[in-house]
Parts: sequence; C-alpha cells; structure tokens
Amino acid sequence: MRTLIIGLLVLYSSLSIAQPRAMALFSDLTKPWGMTFLPDSRLLISQKPGQMVILDQRFQRIDAVIQVVPEVYYSGQGGLLDVALDPDFESNQWLYWSYAEAGLDKQAGLAGTAVARGRLVNDKLQDIEVIYRQYPKVTGTGHYGSRLVFGRDKTLFITLGERQKFTPSQDLSSTLGKVVRINRDGSIPADNPVLKGARAEIYSFGHRNPQGAALHPLTGQLWVHEHGPQGGDEINLVKPAGNYGWPYISYGCHYGDPVGEACRIGEGTHAPDYIEPISYWVPLSIEPSGMMIYNGDRFPQWRNDIFLGALAGRALWRVKIQQEAEVEREALFSELNERIRDVEQGPDGWIYMITDSGKLFQIKD
Repeated sequence: MRTLIIGLLVLYSSLSIAQPRAMALFSDLTKPWGMTFLPDSRLLISQKPGQMVILDQRFQRIDAVIQVVPEVYYSGQGGLLDVALDPDFESNQWLYWSYAEAGLDKQAGLAGTAVARGRLVNDKLQDIEVIYRQYPKVTGTGHYGSRLVFGRDKTLFITLGERQKFTPSQDLSSTLGKVVRINRDGSIPADNPVLKGARAEIYSFGHRNPQGAALHPLTGQLWVHEHGPQGGDEINLVKPAGNYGWPYISYGCHYGDPVGEACRIGEGTHAPDYIEPISYWVPLSIEPSGMMIYNGDRFPQWRNDIFLGALAGRALWRVKIQQEAEVEREALFSELNERIRDVEQGPDGWIYMITDSGKLFQIKD
C-alpha cells in the first residue's frame, strides 16, 4: 500500500507541473531583429528594413510605426538592428538603436555598425543624434554584431563584428571584432581598460560576430555569445582588456573543411593569452542570435540561466552556468521550426521571442 501511495504521489506531482509552452501572439512583423519593453508594458521591436513598431499591451495590434533616421544600410545582414532604453528612460526618454550605416560614398560599398539615440515622445523620435560609429567602414554585408547593453554604471556596451575580415579582430587601431564601452552621449569612460596603441573605447577584442549580449542580474558582468565559423559558436564572459582569440583560436573549422578533430584554425582550440569560451557548440553551428539571462519568478527553475536564440539550430537554447562553467544545456521549442532572432524577459516574468518569419511568441507555463 505504501508503495502504491508513493507511486500515486509521484504521478500526481509530475502531472501537476505544467510544462512551458510557446504561444504565437503576433505574426505580422517584417524581419524583426531586436526588442525592448517600454515602461507601460508595450513592446518596441526593430525591423531590419528601417522601422520600429510598437505593439499594444496585449500584443494584438501595432500602436505605432516609426521610420528610423539616419537611413540604414539594408543589405545582407545589415539594416536596423538592436534597440535599448536608457537606464533613466522614464525621466529622459532616450532610446538607443544600432544599425548598419553606409559610407559617404555609397558606390564604394563601404559600411559599418553605428549607434544613434533619440527621445521617444508620444511614439515619435526627436533630438536624434549619432553617438558612435565603428571604425573603419569596410566592404561586405555580414558580421555587424550590434547588441546594446547598459552596465550597472549606465555606460553602454556595443558588440561589434569583424565584418568577415578576420585579422582586424586583433588590430587595436580598429574596432572590428570588438566589444566597446562608451558613455550615453558617446564620450569615453575614464575607467576603460588601457591597451597599448588601442582606441580608447575598446573594452575587449578578438571577437568574431557577437550577436547576443546580456548583463548578469547577480554579478553585473557582461556575457556575450558569438558565431563561430563552421562549428565553434561560443558563450563568453567578457573581461576588460580580454582577448578572445579570433581568428587565431577557435573550436570551429574553416568553411569547406571536413568537420571533426582534424580541422584547425590558427593555433587550434586554445593558446596562451587567449580567453577560453565558457561554452561552445561542435561540430555544427547553431548560429546564435539574441540573448538574455532570466531573473523572473515565473520559472524559478530557470533563474540565472542563459537563454539564446538559434537561427540554423531553430530552437531556444537554455544554458545553466555555475562558477563560470556550463553544467547543463538544452534546446527548447525546436518543434516550432523557427529561426529565433531575439529573446527577452517581459515585465510580467514570462519569456518572449521573435523569429525571422515575423512572429512574436510568449513562453509561459
């Protein structure tokens, strides 16, 4: 009898724990890339062609469409990219966005990541100014990086891809393949790391294409993920003046090389003076995009876990980190078969994600 009762209790417990599910709330977005919640719980979403849209509190209709200026360079991976609210948004109304910006001579095909800000007043932008430009502008339409994260001290971190140029990631006179840190007005913080011959805004270097970034809710540390080449996608804990190795070390392979232990980029998977990734994906890339660290109450079992969208992997990955080491990972909602572009925690504690197909999903139990 005792065994039967215990069995029934276990069965009841397993049935009573609701499994998280993803529900589509809106499906008429145009190439969404980044999102942020406004203080009134409406959702602002950037769209690569150059518009922001604001969804109402029920996520059932568009309250506003905002055409962004300056004009974005909408080509390949470029366009209007991430969005972020100023830490003091409720008093100053500053909204920040990153985008691909063409060079002065558009015929030359030069472009780079830029960051602008404007005051969002009555669902319209005013006082627009460009506060940062990646240097130099180069040819190509890939690897803009482009996530925006405010630190606890209200400085702004910007992730910058190496624009598929490889070695400039190690060139400290360039901001290709870097994480940079600036003040909200574009000036340089006095306590940025000092690196010989480096541009003053550089915080870390040796990155490939960091398309996801988040501040840890407990430590305030910056975490990023970035695309590897063929395999070798990474999650990194960003440290000031840290060198993350690209293109001299990687767990991935050059495109076209056989995938496996024999492939090698530069010095291989690790070498002195380069910081190792906390987590990585081999042998195949998941193509991570968007990232957040959960700190809500709706999913206590996931608190402080890293969530990242996957494009090629078509799933939402959850990674648990303890003492700067991965202890658990799983791919969620792969049955949706969606390229997940960004993921955010809502003010209600639920998780929201946008997809390349133009959908907004809510994850709840």
